[in-house]
Amino acid sequence: MRYDAAHKEKTRKRVLKVAAKAIRTQGPHRVAVAGVMAKAGMTHGGFYVHFASKDAFLAATVDHMFIDGFGQVLPNMEARDPAEALRIYIDWYLSPAHRDNRSQGCPLPYLVADAPRLPKAARRRVAQGMEELRQAIARKVAGLGLPKADAEAQSIVAALVGAIALARAEPDRQLSDRILADTHGALMRRLGLQSPH
Repeated sequence: MRYDAAHKEKTRKRVLKVAAKAIRTQGPHRVAVAGVMAKAGMTHGGFYVHFASKDAFLAATVDHMFIDGFGQVLPNMEARDPAEALRIYIDWYLSPAHRDNRSQGCPLPYLVADAPRLPKAARRRVAQGMEELRQAIARKVAGLGLPKADAEAQSIVAALVGAIALARAEPDRQLSDRILADTHGALMRRLGLQSPH
């Protein structure tokens, strides 16, 4: 039986969603194609209908993770004034809810440690996602009138990703919360975004 292009794309997205969840829970190097295909309700043989190789599959999965993670967040930032956009984004990123929801959100904390060992195409996708986030933040930092917006944005991305990664690694809930709160407070002070009350 032949399927139309819409069915094929829907099936591909289902596979990528399962693969993205596997990367978030197991890491990219432990993701088995056969396991992903089985969880997506497909046979291993169907893999090559959608992907030329495992490297292409990993690159497409990383793409999917960024589209899913940034799909609503970055356009929402663009629609707001700089101070409000940065405050809302930092509040969300450094929240216990983002830390605890490992099935969604920014893919960078899951990917950066493994990126040097990923195939080149997947590494490029990680770098592109990082750059997309940096540029979105830089535009808002520039809108605040702060100097060196690009360098400032790079530092903000590093602080956000590092704080979430460390907070997730910390087994003591109170210490984990403190990592998020301390990083949040430092960024708000640095950007002049503290609440007036």
